[in-house]
Amino acid sequence: MERVADRAQDAAEGPKAAADVRSSARSQLSAAIRRIAMGRDWHHGPRLSRLAVRAATLLLVLAAVQAIASLAFYNVIDKETLREDHARRVAELLVVSNRLHEIAPDDLARTMSTSHLEVELSHVPRAISGTSEEMVGEIHAHILHWEPTLAGKRLILGLEPSRFGYGNLVGAMQLPNGHWLNFRSLDITSGWPIALRATVLTLITAVVGFALALLSLRIITRPLRELTDAADAIGQGMVVPVRESGPDDLRSLARSMNGMQARIAATMEDQARSFEAISHDLRTPLARVTIAADLIEDAEIAGLVRDSTHEMEAMLMSLQQYLRAQHITAIPTMMDLGLAVTDLCEGAWHGKVTIDAAPGAVVRTWREPLLLALHPLIENAVHHGGRARIAVKPDSDGRWQVIVTDTGPGIPEDQFERILAPFYRIDEARARDTAGFGLGIPTAHRLLQRFGGALAFARGAEGGLEVTVTVPVARSDEAG
Repeated sequence: MERVADRAQDAAEGPKAAADVRSSARSQLSAAIRRIAMGRDWHHGPRLSRLAVRAATLLLVLAAVQAIASLAFYNVIDKETLREDHARRVAELLVVSNRLHEIAPDDLARTMSTSHLEVELSHVPRAISGTSEEMVGEIHAHILHWEPTLAGKRLILGLEPSRFGYGNLVGAMQLPNGHWLNFRSLDITSGWPIALRATVLTLITAVVGFALALLSLRIITRPLRELTDAADAIGQGMVVPVRESGPDDLRSLARSMNGMQARIAATMEDQARSFEAISHDLRTPLARVTIAADLIEDAEIAGLVRDSTHEMEAMLMSLQQYLRAQHITAIPTMMDLGLAVTDLCEGAWHGKVTIDAAPGAVVRTWREPLLLALHPLIENAVHHGGRARIAVKPDSDGRWQVIVTDTGPGIPEDQFERILAPFYRIDEARARDTAGFGLGIPTAHRLLQRFGGALAFARGAEGGLEVTVTVPVARSDEAG
């Protein structure tokens, strides 16, 4: 009997040990992820968003600095290069105009004039100012350098101010028939045509670099996002194999997480097997005690013994269900929620439950864990309210919910979180003859949490308790 008592004590401490293991695992995960995240807590949603915003801001600042530097550079670009460029274009203009005048003199002005160049024919050269400017002499020399054939032509050049504050190159060249080709090249002292092209090129380069940088950031942080999601799932009791990819540190962390999951799963399985052995050992002496109770002459004592053995059997069953919720596995299947809830209630609480199921309540979910979670919730509602009302309907986001409502004494709102803890009881809401040992709601919560569902409490419209179960939905690629 001492061996049995020791095992019973181990069984009673099983949920606490499991909670300690999960708490320790979550602490290790948090510490590891904090190290990877450079000493800061890392949460997938907001933290990654802030990282992306910071990276994007940095890239935009770099692009702005590059654009400003480019503009500043081209604003002070070598004036000699600009003069050579203008001299080359003017030299080409004069040569082409001279040849075009021989072929089609009437079309010369219309053909050669552009948005940056004005050309006209005249019998006299236009009045030209600024012929003594140093820049004019340099441009004249460049023109002759580019087109030596113009050396024998009468060519007059000058510089006049433009309306935008830049200088226009004006000039006149005498043609073979004695007419003069008057021309004006606009804003030859401005570097903005080149600067504008450089700015556009800089902006295009910055945008492309910005997009590539964001793509690279997303690729680099993908393993960390996967680790974060896996850590959240592991914290809810799921087993999520983590892909070992990314930098060495992340691969090492992924291996550690996979190893830790295997150890936790093994610990939970060992606890379940230990409880099976304890349950087997305890049921035999309990059966003997029950039989022995029939031999007791005192009816009151005999009844007390029988009640005690029944209570111990119920405790073992409740504890077994709670421990099973820690490691139960299931394969997702298509499930008609209304039909499944109706079958569950008709078998256990015939005539005590009213069901209102919306049409089309068919989802791909884990049938056994969901029904195991609903059973204690409906049982509590029937026990405390005498009857229960169940509504199966989608929420505003389209997720299906099973809402269980009763008209019992209800639970104070400040107790909603506490009743999720194992073995916690509210004496005002539950009499001592209540079936169970404070493990029904924690079992339901654990099952829903592990498979991606949710459990919420609220005060009912008639003063009782309203329990909302968000049905977990399996993805199409999820096998179990």
